[in-house]
Amino acid sequence: MTQAHDTQLRFLLPTAGVRGVAVHLDETWQAIASRASYPPAASELLGEAAAAAALFTGHAKVDGRLSVQLRSQGAISTLFTECTAAGTLRGIVRLNENASAPLSRNLHALGEDALLAITIENPSLGGAEPVRYQGLVGLHATRLDLAFEDYFRQSEQLPTRLLLACNAQSAAGLLLQKLPGEEGDEDGFRRASALFDTLGGDELLALPPAELVHRLFHEEVPELVGEKPLRFACSCSPARVEAMLVSLGRAEADAAVAAGSGQAEILCEFCGQDYRFDAGQVAALFARAASAHAAAPGLQ
Repeated sequence: MTQAHDTQLRFLLPTAGVRGVAVHLDETWQAIASRASYPPAASELLGEAAAAAALFTGHAKVDGRLSVQLRSQGAISTLFTECTAAGTLRGIVRLNENASAPLSRNLHALGEDALLAITIENPSLGGAEPVRYQGLVGLHATRLDLAFEDYFRQSEQLPTRLLLACNAQSAAGLLLQKLPGEEGDEDGFRRASALFDTLGGDELLALPPAELVHRLFHEEVPELVGEKPLRFACSCSPARVEAMLVSLGRAEADAAVAAGSGQAEILCEFCGQDYRFDAGQVAALFARAASAHAAAPGLQ
């Protein structure tokens, strides 16, 4: 068996009529986690969400990017992970220091207003705005993987199993889903699910995807249908930061320059890249934006 880590692996159990995705993150997860110092509960949820984003990118039709986002008034104000079609991942957690409840991996501790969403953003034809699809996940379960199981059963109406795990070195996930229609034998998903139930978080974290699939499902003669390397990368760029600065408005941009003793400083929270703009650069940005806006009607 290959010892590939930082990998997304798609597979089929043809006789059982089941499809699956296995993900293992090592250096990718360590790169995400190293960007900030998080409490253990926040770090574990972030790693599980990163593995989930990579799983779902292998499960759904994603040509652009897929994100998992959690927002609440509880101890975690925002958790965000993103996986692109190219296999790049990034993620971040923002904590609410004024939360009344302590930080916990139990989703119920985040409060009744907590919101978990899966968003797919695919490029559109002709350079128009990207096409976005969003599904909201009910937080009736205490664990992230169980919440996603509920979501897939309700949204796709297909039996689905999901296991996520994370420690300081690795994050990993396994997804199983019954194929639509009459594919596979009548007892296939029950058999695959029983084998899935023998898997614990420690074993999931210890094994690379191909070896994991072989150990669990060798009696079902799995077919490996696609393997993709995964890596940390950030989608920030000078152009995107410039657009963000222009969106703030000239007065706020000038105020940022003044507050920064002659330079507006913008730090990407995902990768730590530092972008700086002096007064002349800010003026040039807004001049270009005004020129583009004035030219737009004549181009339509």
